[in-house]
Amino acid sequence: MSLKDVELKKEYRSLLDNVVQDFYIPLLKDATLYQRAVGFFSSSSLVEISKGIAAMAEAGGKIQIVASPYLSDEDIEAIKKGYADRDKIIEGALIASLSDEHLDYYSIERLNLLANLIATGVLDIRIAYTEDSKGIGMYHEKMGIITDAEGNHVAFSGSMNESATAMLVNYETIDVFRSWGDESEQERVTLKQNAFFSIWNDTEPNIHVLEFPKVTETLIEKYRKKAPDFGLDRQQYSGARHRHSGSAFSQPTGARVPKEIEFHEYQKEAIASWAGENYRGIYDMATGTGKTYTGLGSIAKISEDLDDELAVIIVCPYQHLVEQWVEDIVKFNMKPIIGYSASVQKDWKKRLSNAIRDQKIRNDKRFFCFVTTNATFASDYVQEQISKIKMPILLVVDEAHNFGARTYARCLDDRFTYRLALSATLERHRDDEGTALLYNFFGKKCIEYPLSRAIDEDKLTRYKYFPVVVYLNDDELLHYEQLSYEMSKCLIKDKRGRWKLNKRGEILALQRSRIVAGATEKLTALREQILPYARKNNLLVYCGATNVLDERADRSSTDEGDVRQIEAVTNILGNELGMSVSKFTADEDMETRALIIDQFQKKGRLQAIVAIKCLDEGVNIPGIRTAFILASTTNPKEYIQRRGRVLRKAPGKEFAEIYDFVTLPRPLDSVSAMTEDQAKRDMALVRNELARIKEFGRLSMNPMDAESLIWEIQDAYHITSDEPDEEEF
Repeated sequence: MSLKDVELKKEYRSLLDNVVQDFYIPLLKDATLYQRAVGFFSSSSLVEISKGIAAMAEAGGKIQIVASPYLSDEDIEAIKKGYADRDKIIEGALIASLSDEHLDYYSIERLNLLANLIATGVLDIRIAYTEDSKGIGMYHEKMGIITDAEGNHVAFSGSMNESATAMLVNYETIDVFRSWGDESEQERVTLKQNAFFSIWNDTEPNIHVLEFPKVTETLIEKYRKKAPDFGLDRQQYSGARHRHSGSAFSQPTGARVPKEIEFHEYQKEAIASWAGENYRGIYDMATGTGKTYTGLGSIAKISEDLDDELAVIIVCPYQHLVEQWVEDIVKFNMKPIIGYSASVQKDWKKRLSNAIRDQKIRNDKRFFCFVTTNATFASDYVQEQISKIKMPILLVVDEAHNFGARTYARCLDDRFTYRLALSATLERHRDDEGTALLYNFFGKKCIEYPLSRAIDEDKLTRYKYFPVVVYLNDDELLHYEQLSYEMSKCLIKDKRGRWKLNKRGEILALQRSRIVAGATEKLTALREQILPYARKNNLLVYCGATNVLDERADRSSTDEGDVRQIEAVTNILGNELGMSVSKFTADEDMETRALIIDQFQKKGRLQAIVAIKCLDEGVNIPGIRTAFILASTTNPKEYIQRRGRVLRKAPGKEFAEIYDFVTLPRPLDSVSAMTEDQAKRDMALVRNELARIKEFGRLSMNPMDAESLIWEIQDAYHITSDEPDEEEF
């Protein structure tokens, strides 16, 4: 193959494209020469540069790298004033940049590969810096030329720096030019070739290029441990199970993918991408598309790659979700330590302590898996135990958006060499700072598999969406308006100058949301909507939570307001309509919940479940065919997750139906008589409900039902913008 056979884009963006798998590997595997000018010289940049070169190097290709030393202000000042020999200062800076910060398997293997290539003359590194009458500076140009045996060239340039930060977190771009392209492309290729030739041969004005034998000797001595592994790229980016022969035990002690499980292509790609990013990243996958199995497949991948010398910590929001994970964890050759307040393993603390101790002293105990809740993970005891672990640690966080909260963010640190975040909605509602923290810690998205794609590819079922409009009664509306007025006096500006509620305002907002969640007209509307389904099965009535999930607790709770609505709904279904119905709340233990789900899945045994918070906790009930959602959350994270759980595939489930009880302050035909202040106080609720109607309606089988209601609401309130004003609370 030649470079012409590779399908290329004109531009690659690091957070949208997998640059290594889509660009470097396809081009370099058949190249004969790779010329690269990068940013700073460091062990981190060397690891990134090595991705894609293994097959080329094995076939006898040549690699030329130009890099710049990172000089401190003190170094530059010393050179400027002649305190020390310039080359000695540069040499010292280069050697200092060869650190041992990369402890993961692939980084070690890649540095070993590079050291071998330098030793055998396949790879040549030269150091460039700028110098003029004003002094010495850094050479920052970033470009590359790839050449094949037929004389074809691909040149590229742009902002992408070959460092882990640039490749994983920062938004970087490269532009691509082909020697067989149009005249403009050919000219750009020639310019890059001439520039690299001049720099490499030290003939470019104001740029000095030197070789530092002591630096290359240090690099070889530091990182060359064994013969090079030329199959490194295939192993890291294949997505297939990686076999290791180094273990002295025939029976693996760590995680393995069971033979009966076959991943979808998108799951394989996610695992390969995560491994390729040095086992750090985010799986942004719609609820119901296999996040758990993809996460477990990732654990199996890294466990094999590290010869099972690994501590795995899996963290989930609540007890019920932990138990769901445990059911799947054991399938992957793991015997988890299950840690939370009411764990069936009463001695889980002792088990965890022993596992950490045994990992240090027993070769057959180098792997262990600890699965726990958010609250228990953040406890002083567990944090102290984690600090004692000497082996590399993989932290897997399910529903990872929760970890943007301060309670958990403080636990995210460098103890965790490897990191994996799972979430259908990583972006935190009105918390840009918390969202940024998650990206900075876990890295880039290794897969983005949205609900729209999952429906198109038949991984989730299609659905019909029916918005059911209800209004606040007179007392509820009066109370709602009073709270809205009080909230308007609780606005302060954040660090970015945007309006937000102070602490008192947040308490008032919670009280106001409870009015909406418990609106009494929902019960009347439910009677009308559910009557045609009185003899049908697989129904879920999801009640509106009037209290907030406690992020510090192992399990959610149910308050008096919740109970009133649940009891009222259960009475309507069970007593008035004569349906077989069961409650599904925080009061039911896990055994009872399992029995309810089992009876619900068996046709005719249990027609309906009246539930609260189970969809937020992550409980799987695939058999749901028709959902009546009384909960009127304003948080996109919550209602997107709720919808995804209703759309899980099940035998005989051709499509799902969602009845969404949309709560508005007052009848639309009365809006025209409101004062301007009244309309303004209505607007926060109206816009939040509109946002959910639009989101649910756009992917439904009957989008016109939603569009018709959207038009009516917007017309009544004279709304033209999709986005709420910052002062609307």
